[in-house]
Amino acid sequence: MTERCTRLAPSPTGALHLGNVRTFLVNWALARQNGWSILMRIEDLDHPRVKPETIESTREELQWLGLDWEHEMPLQSTDLQPCHAALEQLGATGRIYRCDLSRSEIERSAPHDDEQQATFPAKLRPADAGKRIECPSLTCNWRLMVDDCTEVIDDQFAGTHQFALSKSCGDFPVWTAARKPGADGGPTYQLAVVVDDARQAVTDVVRGDDLLESAARQQMLYRLLDRPCPNWWHVPLVRGPDGKRLAKRHGDTRLASFRTRGCTAEQIIGLMAYWCGMTATRTTMPATDFLSAFDLAKLPSEDVTLGPEDLQWLC
Repeated sequence: MTERCTRLAPSPTGALHLGNVRTFLVNWALARQNGWSILMRIEDLDHPRVKPETIESTREELQWLGLDWEHEMPLQSTDLQPCHAALEQLGATGRIYRCDLSRSEIERSAPHDDEQQATFPAKLRPADAGKRIECPSLTCNWRLMVDDCTEVIDDQFAGTHQFALSKSCGDFPVWTAARKPGADGGPTYQLAVVVDDARQAVTDVVRGDDLLESAARQQMLYRLLDRPCPNWWHVPLVRGPDGKRLAKRHGDTRLASFRTRGCTAEQIIGLMAYWCGMTATRTTMPATDFLSAFDLAKLPSEDVTLGPEDLQWLC
């Protein structure tokens, strides 16, 4: 029997906030209840936005809450050779092409609304798209050719969802050029997460349901790279009063800020338990009790809104 494995994969582009905490806690509880192993992987490829000081603080804050894991992976950026190999594999089958169009050029050719990036249509592909490429240059931008078909995600929590990727995103980047001329670029999130989850034997991916469409892109990549696709578990988000995903625009909801103001780990976890449908009221709770009481069947299927009563409880 194959050992089940999941990962906690924070990105050090900012400090942990309450929405991150809820998702990581659900992930941890699911793993511990089902006997999965857990690995920690810091995904630090979004270089312009990475804040190195948050790397260690993220680990420490999760441990302060009571979370643990069996394996610590190297920083994602320290070993890109497997991603190089995946890019070459995609090139050898004619699935990628070089694209030097700017964002503004793409947006002029592909109408979109303010909330979403422009869809990259097939009409913008170069004439030689589909040609097999040996040893694609690591200094260029490469896009994946997306078929005009439906990708079906059978999610363990969110149910079945269908995505017509040619319409929702179109050909998407798998490698981006470096900002410095002549330097190697790097894999995009979509390629890197597929390569790393596959080589680290991750069988179960638990994360926010804003990444459901990303799962469709990644599932396509798993198939093209001939690698096993994990089980998907996409859970609802925490949102601000305006209905948008929790972020800086909603004020300071960083875990570190609540700790500084004297909030205990038991208060944080108690709020998470309330948000997860485990308790009728907000009450203090250690991670061990959260683990014992967590029931995926009670997790609300709708997003949670951070309200003034929640902040009053914490402060």
